[in-house]
Amino acid sequence: MKTIIHENVTVGENGHLHFAGIDTVTLAEKYGTPAIFIDENRVRSRMREYKNALENNFGAGSMPLFASKALSFKALYRIAAEEGIGTDIVSPGELYTAVSAGFPMERAFFHGNNKTDADIRYAMESGLGYFVVDNMEELDTIDMLAGEMGIRQKILLRITPGIDPHTHQKISTGGVDSKFGSAIETGLAEKITKEALAKENIELCGFHCHIGSQIFEIDPFVLAADIMTRFIADMRDAFGFTAKILNLGGGIGVRYVESDPEISITKNVNEICAEVKACCAKYDIDVPTVYMEPGRSIVADAGMTLYTVGSVKEIEGFKNYVSIDGGMTDNPRYTLYQSAYTVLLANRASEETEAEYTVGGRCCESGDLIQENVKLPKPRRGDILAVLVTGAYNYSMASNYNRITRPPVVLLKDGKDTLAVRRERFEDLVACDI
Repeated sequence: MKTIIHENVTVGENGHLHFAGIDTVTLAEKYGTPAIFIDENRVRSRMREYKNALENNFGAGSMPLFASKALSFKALYRIAAEEGIGTDIVSPGELYTAVSAGFPMERAFFHGNNKTDADIRYAMESGLGYFVVDNMEELDTIDMLAGEMGIRQKILLRITPGIDPHTHQKISTGGVDSKFGSAIETGLAEKITKEALAKENIELCGFHCHIGSQIFEIDPFVLAADIMTRFIADMRDAFGFTAKILNLGGGIGVRYVESDPEISITKNVNEICAEVKACCAKYDIDVPTVYMEPGRSIVADAGMTLYTVGSVKEIEGFKNYVSIDGGMTDNPRYTLYQSAYTVLLANRASEETEAEYTVGGRCCESGDLIQENVKLPKPRRGDILAVLVTGAYNYSMASNYNRITRPPVVLLKDGKDTLAVRRERFEDLVACDI
């Protein structure tokens, strides 16, 4: 079988695209389109790869925290729980989903730059392990509510290291002017550390940083490790406090198209960990428990979306369009970021390409595109079109724009398919209407 982009995507002898060992045309016939399919074995393998790399470097306790904003539904939290890792959540909705799935909340970390009082109270009532505190107002509120509830709440402080990782501006978060965290360069990081240590109902456990997403180079992560360990040393010298936890965030890049480099998670994590240990020695601090927050790199290449072709429009001398029964409502990333994807005709995957096409969605919106200038065999109405590497930031960013229902999510494991999230129905669209 011919492999495409990743080893879980192949072309079978029947000319059909196969994903996780299953014929995608058969899947489309069974579940309809659009539909999102997740290779569960791939997800588990990625989780284990991160977990093993961190434990091998720092011992038991250091682990990945799945960044569930990348993909959030109950079955995924169950998988993370079974694999013995933590989770990073960014909203009360993600928190509710994790609680509903029975995820052990002591391994949950709540992020966000504007947690409401209700969010904070709900998280505490749910037994949340850690808040990752973004700002002074949040710090004060957590202290007040923890006092009212008679608990001492564990927190990390989100620190901005001032790094430009050369990624897309909208997914870069480590600069001094980011909306997230407290910058070291401006002195705010030291100030919020001092404030946190003085709070009666808060236990400051360590520091967090996140520099951005879809980063293929190792240098920005190595630099972040150096800056953060130096900050730990500075806070020890200033306040006598040594952080027990260092959370280095996520951001390792994923291969979406042939031109993207292949990334070894184990190699990258080992290099980052080596820098942490070297810096701890250099700054004479105890090696902390280390967490990372991979999201995209755990689930992106475990996903594929299947669509059905509706119309083909050839505008002579200009461009060609192929329209599908999904679009920006299940994958807004091209509209937002001009994200690159590999696109194929799943039922004719072995055929030679004939021309370039722009893949357009069904929304009444000229910007509703999945990809432009895609080489395909001449599409026909009823063909099954596959978009690869859609496990991250597709279902989690899906919407009901134009009152279009969201697609189902199907788990694939060991040759079997299991519905994890059913397709939305029309009645779901009006469930909240009065």
